[in-house]
Amino acid sequence: MDISSGWDLVVLGSGPGGEAAAMQAAKGGLRVAVIDRGDQIGGNCTHWGTIPSKALRHQVRQVIRSQRNPLLRGLINPRQVRWQDLIKRSGEVVDAQVQVRGDFYIRNRVKVFAGRGVIQAPDQVRVDDDAGRQWLLHTRNILIATGSRPYHPEDVDFDHPRVYDSDSILRMDHTPRHIILYGAGVIGCEYACLFTGLGMRVDLVNSREHLLDFLDTEISDALSYHLREQGATIRHSEHYSRVVADDDGVTLELESGKRLRADALLWSNGRSGNTQNIGLENIGLEANGRGQLAVDERYQTAVEGVYAVGDVVGWPSLASASYDQGRFCAAGIVDGGPVKQVTDVPTGIYTIPGISSVGRTEQELTEAKVPYEVGQAFFKSLARAQITGERVGMLKILFHRDTLAVLGIHCFGYQAMEIVHVGQAVMRQPAPNNTINYFIDTTFNYPTMAEAYRVAAINGINRVKR
Repeated sequence: MDISSGWDLVVLGSGPGGEAAAMQAAKGGLRVAVIDRGDQIGGNCTHWGTIPSKALRHQVRQVIRSQRNPLLRGLINPRQVRWQDLIKRSGEVVDAQVQVRGDFYIRNRVKVFAGRGVIQAPDQVRVDDDAGRQWLLHTRNILIATGSRPYHPEDVDFDHPRVYDSDSILRMDHTPRHIILYGAGVIGCEYACLFTGLGMRVDLVNSREHLLDFLDTEISDALSYHLREQGATIRHSEHYSRVVADDDGVTLELESGKRLRADALLWSNGRSGNTQNIGLENIGLEANGRGQLAVDERYQTAVEGVYAVGDVVGWPSLASASYDQGRFCAAGIVDGGPVKQVTDVPTGIYTIPGISSVGRTEQELTEAKVPYEVGQAFFKSLARAQITGERVGMLKILFHRDTLAVLGIHCFGYQAMEIVHVGQAVMRQPAPNNTINYFIDTTFNYPTMAEAYRVAAINGINRVKR
């Protein structure tokens, strides 16, 4: 075993949280090492989650848009597009991201150990590589940023070739005509849109009463309507009792007595933190039932000098938030000062069309007895949406009736994940600069999707002045 001393920070995992922490610490003058499998630079985000699924979404959107365009309609039949071909194209994006992310480590002189890291003590991490070699790294600080994996209940056979999770679906080598999705969270809704866009028959089974019930109700209802319009069957308040897979397909038996039969099943019901087999027991740490670790405001665990960020600490479990958590945590390690907190995180849901929001919902404002008003802009009336053919969707601004401060932005439709940042920037301004009047007094390019802010703001102000 080779012994390496003098490290200031050893990071387990090279996803968004681990990468951001490593770069921030290195720029702060610390000697940093990152441990991850050599073929996994970029973490689950790059290889199994955010990047491949969003690359798939882009391709499916192109197929859908070709059917809407009279000049292109008929050139592509969605039902003849093979899943395997879409996966191959997504793999090219993943490879490009690995190259980019790998260059970051080289430029910032961060040492990458290709292997599996196991914490031996609060100041020691052992690295085991695939060739059987071992290193023992002595360090002042350890950061756990190992991400998460799909949750697997013990009574579901995920080794069966027709039963998939959000990782293994990226290896599916056939194109089913009918697929069941169990779990209608963010991942389930995103894949439901992909499959309906390819002309598949989709059964989306939701254990809750509404889709994505953390969203503004109007936006959630719009997604439900759009999915049904595209041919998906949504079954709310349903729980599985058994999954039976055979050579010809999968049967999902529900507690209500329903039996659903399809060519394949995608299980998308939650994720678990990757905290198993990394040596937590050696330092007296224990993860909860979902593999998550408790941390304080500095992202430090119950063990001094051992930190955790990203999916392994739970909410909000977003790549964007994980990146900032890693950056803020490392900045605190470098200078010892207060650590910034990740707040006002925008929600980005890559359905087709997309959904994004920031701030409070109508339900939350009503419960808090905040006097608010609503400004709306429907995309079907925007010139840019008419030009692109992306007429489905809306932008909603929630603002205080008296102060006119923007309280929430909710968007469903084309470029929603980009549009939301305009409103987010205004919301982050201190009073009195956070005001809906900004959108009325500012000239927006025309025709653009961002113009929806002006339309919605005028709509809202007119409600107040009645």
